Amino acid sequence: MSVHLTDHAGTGDVTRLPAFCFGERIGSTDLPFPRFETLRTLQLNLGNRCNLACAHCHVGASPEGEKIMDKGVIDGAVAFLRRHGGIDLDITGGCPELNPNFSYLIAGTDGLGMRRSVRTNLVIATEKGMTGLPEFYRDHDLALVASLPCFTPENVDRQRGTGVFKRSVAVLRKLNDLGYGDSHELTLVYNPGGDTLPGPQKDLETRYRQELMAGFGIRFTRLIVLTNVPVGRFRGQLVARGGLATYLRTLAETFNPATLPFLMCRSLINVDWAGNLYNCDFNQAVGMALPGDKGGPLHLSDLEMALRKVIPIRFDDHCFACTAGEGSGCFGQVESPGNREAGKYCGNGPERLHHFEG
Repeated sequence: MSVHLTDHAGTGDVTRLPAFCFGERIGSTDLPFPRFETLRTLQLNLGNRCNLACAHCHVGASPEGEKIMDKGVIDGAVAFLRRHGGIDLDITGGCPELNPNFSYLIAGTDGLGMRRSVRTNLVIATEKGMTGLPEFYRDHDLALVASLPCFTPENVDRQRGTGVFKRSVAVLRKLNDLGYGDSHELTLVYNPGGDTLPGPQKDLETRYRQELMAGFGIRFTRLIVLTNVPVGRFRGQLVARGGLATYLRTLAETFNPATLPFLMCRSLINVDWAGNLYNCDFNQAVGMALPGDKGGPLHLSDLEMALRKVIPIRFDDHCFACTAGEGSGCFGQVESPGNREAGKYCGNGPERLHHFEG
């Protein structure tokens, strides 16, 4: 599917043209317009404090992050989950473990019978005072979703900082010793090193298993693949080098309508550090909160009432990342029909992963 870009207004900003309007694009398909279906996952973003400052971070997290979810918001989330069984809890950040109320949240949800996953950068467990985290995860039966954007040190360190790959391997080995990758769930997360689309998830998982076992003896449960979403630091990089329009064109030209029924925004509600509600963490990153009845953002305290009505889904150009190629989201690729051949490497050089062809 081709998208022809013509700047009829003469503004020089092709990103504001109809070709990049996600709502108009999905409205032109013969599939049902994506609507919120039912709440299956409550995603809590505990704040933007992190021990790393990764080049692709969509929330701009860093050690200087000042957005910290307090016990009041956590109490509201726990109370909601107690009243509504069967909803998964997805804990993210920043680095969620750096929120001083992280263990308070875990203790409050112990025994509720839900699946609880923590999105970790792994290397937080090498910081002073945090080395007991792997045992904490295991003792509280937490599923881990761990960022490891490649199986080579050069590419990981380029995205995340010098020495991060070596530290990540050390933590993964400790997690394996504690049963993660076997009796406890350990999901690894891949994202491309730049403005390319990832290859098929199943092929990349096979390659990860081969490389991590052969090189480091590491086991994991599964790999999920995320497309880089043009928000936050990654969008800033694209703008700085004049590549935003090109990347948005890549996403728009590889739009796959078969992914629409599987978008995460149909069954997930995201909560920010202050308790405001969003369709996803990427909408949170750009400030697209769900609208409340009084003109401000919808709040966690209003969620039960809102679920009795129609939850709107707010779209913008970054949403093309979730429907490009094989689809993407916080839970990996949709793995829709039309898989392309996976590339063999994770870097940005001549052997980088191939673009999908529109």
